[in-house]
Amino acid sequence: MSTIPSPPRTELTPVPDEPPARRRRRGTARVRHIALPFGSLLLFLLLWQLLAASGTWSETLVPPPAKVWSAFIDVSTTHDGVRGYNGTTLIEHLGISLRRIALGAGIGIALGVVFGLVMGTVGWVRSLFEPWITFLRTLPPLAYFSLLIIWLGINEEPKITLLAVAAFPPVAVSTTTAVTAVSQSLIEAARALGGSRWDVVKDVIVPSALPETLTGIRLAVGVAYSSLVAAELVNGLPGIGGMVKDAANYNNTPVVLVGIIAIGISGLVIDGLLLRLERAVVPWRGHV
Repeated sequence: MSTIPSPPRTELTPVPDEPPARRRRRGTARVRHIALPFGSLLLFLLLWQLLAASGTWSETLVPPPAKVWSAFIDVSTTHDGVRGYNGTTLIEHLGISLRRIALGAGIGIALGVVFGLVMGTVGWVRSLFEPWITFLRTLPPLAYFSLLIIWLGINEEPKITLLAVAAFPPVAVSTTTAVTAVSQSLIEAARALGGSRWDVVKDVIVPSALPETLTGIRLAVGVAYSSLVAAELVNGLPGIGGMVKDAANYNNTPVVLVGIIAIGISGLVIDGLLLRLERAVVPWRGHV
């Protein structure tokens, strides 16, 4: 017996309302999602102020929040004929460092993806390069930065190279692991349907490995950020890491804290953008 199809929904077709209880739960969850971070921030500032006011340490070691805010205004504007810090404002310092990270980490991420795909699909290449990548991953940036300065000088080249070397291993390792974990049944099915080696890589391996590769990219950006001050130890001005290092040389703790906070906030923003990219590129993650 054939069934009569239901009429298509139009603008006049009533749409069932969301239950009030569920709507209230969603609203409560949204408020909690916003309120908790701000609450933790206020609690941190309160504890910071109490610690600074207790007199346990001098203001040189633990300056109060108001003094750090004053330093933020000073390095962000022109005051008493002085422009920012060392003639450069905070946003300009941060922009120069972000450009270095974008170039250095971008090179490392691109090489990591390529090496990860090759090592995951070609066994002898993985056996050849995986120990070297693991060796590189365990080295702290300062361990080889001096060597990069000897080889490349004190200009931009050692900074970009350091950030690239720091960002390369997380992406290479995560991509290799993701490629080797691709279901063999999917690969065999693609080959049975006449797919070439390139078709299998493009249509099966890359989409399957993409979620873990994006996680590796987030880790790589974090590692590059943690290496920023090390990259700008020598001739780092202008640059946010160079500003932090130079201010530390003069025990200018408020400016050091301003630089650290700027690095942290910009890192949070970039990580949030990468999370949005991940949700857009692999929307199925967490749902299948």
